[in-house]
Order: sequence, then structure tokens, then C-alpha cells
Amino acid sequence: MKVDATLRPDLHLVADETRRAEAAGYAGLWTAETSHDPFFPLLLAAEHSQDIELGTSIAVAFARNPMTLANIAWDLHTFSKGRFILGLGSQIKPHITKRFSMEWSKPAARMREMVLAIRAIWDCWLNGTPLQFRGEFYTHTLMTPFFSPSASDISAYGTPKIFLAGVGELMTEVAGEVCDGFMCHAFTTEKYLREVTIPALERGRAKVGKTLDGFEIVGPGFVVTGTDDVEMSKAATGTRQQIAFYGSTPAYRPVLDLHGWGHVQDELNSMSKQGKWVEMGNCITDEILDAFAVVSEPEDIASKLDDRYGDVISRISFYVPYASDPARWNKVLADLQSK
Repeated sequence: MKVDATLRPDLHLVADETRRAEAAGYAGLWTAETSHDPFFPLLLAAEHSQDIELGTSIAVAFARNPMTLANIAWDLHTFSKGRFILGLGSQIKPHITKRFSMEWSKPAARMREMVLAIRAIWDCWLNGTPLQFRGEFYTHTLMTPFFSPSASDISAYGTPKIFLAGVGELMTEVAGEVCDGFMCHAFTTEKYLREVTIPALERGRAKVGKTLDGFEIVGPGFVVTGTDDVEMSKAATGTRQQIAFYGSTPAYRPVLDLHGWGHVQDELNSMSKQGKWVEMGNCITDEILDAFAVVSEPEDIASKLDDRYGDVISRISFYVPYASDPARWNKVLADLQSK
């Protein structure tokens, strides 16, 4: 199992964090798009590493267009010598329309078309194929040599992999059909992964005559652990609040519904509208916490994650890596890598 780490967005810390992560044996480094741009840190990470894979988890796709994403991914893939993964996510309608002032409609169909458009642009740059992409949402029909990057820059590595994050079945099917990998949302349980996500990915792969062989699945990574009761309690409280935050989003209700916890979503959504973000964590019972997170002492994390997800995921990225005791965490890392 590949084990990945999360790269913090502070550009002053990227070089040191990247070197430490690569030395520790992590397979990949991921950035998130929250309060900072997700691509800038990866440029620095590429400069200060040799082998570790670098990706966005996620970049907000609908805040951009296929051409800008194709350019950024091409340049990062070239500069990192073939180590970049373009990880995309849709976000939800209020953020796209109110935060980014961009269009929202038919998110699964739009995402499918966006990925296909990016690949058409790359095909033009790499192979000289005339750019004639016409879709419902995106049209790209103009490309001159002046605006085409050199194919020799990337030909030795091929084009970047594209991973897609999702929760709903339609978006998950899109990932299976047009992408190279799928990033499970942190708000995922083993039951939802096995009964909803995997079948949807298989349906998507079947549309293009493929199976899940070679398709990478990044597993969910909520872990509650610590070196003593105080650390364990602190980790549990923080994780409950994060689960509650996600659970308040109507788009993620199907995960709770599958477990018979739909009423919790109603309560969380109501509290979020009242700004009761901290109090929302109290709605996450021990049963719900155990479904979303592995709760364990460090020494048992690897075996519990393997028991829960080992036969269905190929890599795991911890949402909040436990690292207050480096020696113990290094043992966890080694145990996971051996799975």
C-alpha cells in the first residue's frame, strides 16, 4: 500500500517538509485547495525532491477551465520529471457560484467533459492532433504553435495522471470512466466504499471496456490516535468536528443514509446555519466516529486500516497524520508500506 502525506501550504516550509517526507519513505505528497493555491507548493516540492509523487487533493475543477488546468498540469509534470498527478474535485454549488463566481450545472457531466477536454488539449500538444473539442460545456478549437508547449518537454514521461474525488454515484462513475484514479472523500465509511463507491467505479470502467486493474484508489484517512489519553481525546474531538462539518452538507447525506443516520444530517445542517460549528461535533456519537475513523493506538493503526480497506485501496493519505512521536509513527508508516 502506498502511503502519502499532506503538504502544508506555507511556502516557506515546503522545502524542508518535502525533504523530510521523501526521506521518511512517503510515496506521495498532496496539497489541498482551501485558503491557498494548491499548485504553488508543488512547484517548490518538485524542486526539492527526486522521486516522491506530487498531486493536488484536490484542485477545484469548476473554478477553472480545461485550458488553464492543462497548462498548469503540463508544466508541473515536466518540471517534476513525470511525478505530478492532477487531482480534481467539483466542490459544491454555493462555493462555485458564490465564492468563485463560476457556472454550475450537471456537475458529473461537466466534470466528464472537462477531463476529456484536458486530454484532448494534451493530445494536441504531445502528438500534434488538431484541437477540435466541442462539447456541451467546453469548446476548444484554436491552438497555434505559439501557444503550444514543446512536446519534447514531456514526451519521456507521458501526460499526467488525472484523479477525481467524489462521493455521489454519478461523479464516481465518471472517475471510473475517464480518470486514472479515484480519491475517496474523507467522509467515507467502509460500508459506503464497498456497497456504493466500488460498484460505481466498476460501472464507469465497464463503459470503456476496462476493469479496476491498474486503477488507483486513494482511501479515506481519518485516524484517531495518540500517545496518551489526553492526545487521544483531543484527536477524537477534532475528528468529530470535521466529520460533523462534512455531515452538514446535503450532498454527502447518502453516506449517513446508508447507515440509517440521515436524521443526524438534518440536525447538523440546521446547526451549521446557526454557526454552531464547535457544538456540531457533539452530534457525532462513538458509533459514527468508529465508522468514519480508525480509532487506535499507533501500533494497531496499520493492521486496522488493512483489515478495513486493504483489499480495495492502493494508497492512503492521512487527513491529519499522527506524528507527535516520530519513532512510533515511522513504525506505523513501515507497517502500512508492507501491506
